[in-house]
Amino acid sequence: MEIDILTIFPEIFDGPFSQSIIKRARDKEVVTIRLHNFREYSSNKHKNVDDYPYGGGAGMVMLAEPIVRCIESLTAQRSYDDVIYLSPDGELLTQHFANQLSVKKNLILLCGHYKGIDERIRELVITREISIGDYVLSGGELAAAVVVDSIVRLIPGVLGDETSALSDSFQDNLLSPPVYTRPAEFRGKKVPDVLLSGNDREIVRWRHEQSLERTRKRRPGLYDDL
Repeated sequence: MEIDILTIFPEIFDGPFSQSIIKRARDKEVVTIRLHNFREYSSNKHKNVDDYPYGGGAGMVMLAEPIVRCIESLTAQRSYDDVIYLSPDGELLTQHFANQLSVKKNLILLCGHYKGIDERIRELVITREISIGDYVLSGGELAAAVVVDSIVRLIPGVLGDETSALSDSFQDNLLSPPVYTRPAEFRGKKVPDVLLSGNDREIVRWRHEQSLERTRKRRPGLYDDL
């Protein structure tokens, strides 16, 4: 998979993309992530990428020209499955959505700022919009990092145990069951006997029951949709 991220703050990604699962995926060359500062595509001598909104009002709006020029320079080199804008009014990121994106080959992620992007960018080059939740961030960089992490970990060869992602919360619309490791007893709290029994069938049944109960208590909306 190849992911191109458009941003005016590429340094924000230094931490998330140089550690843990994303670093492993990049080292294995399972995923290639390129950062593009679209300020470099501004024809303005001051390299401005924002201006006041038509009609007045607070805040600034990101200019169409540098963003569209940057995207068009990339799409001239290769075809992309989607050009995605990280936006609070986009399609909500879910595990099912992440599963779909994880099988794509080439993606562009656009990180907005200020009051948003000129609407004509959406009309001309954006094919999909993603929100990571019903709240507003200072910019799209953190949202882009979340999207990248959620899909890259699903690519075969990234996780040490490829079956691990299959038991994550939301993969089957249920929350994950409780998990335990050594010691078998800690400060008076014991690991459930069934997990020590070696009875695989009973363990599977117990985990499913626990997932159902946890979902019912913590996410009743999900439970009601089962």
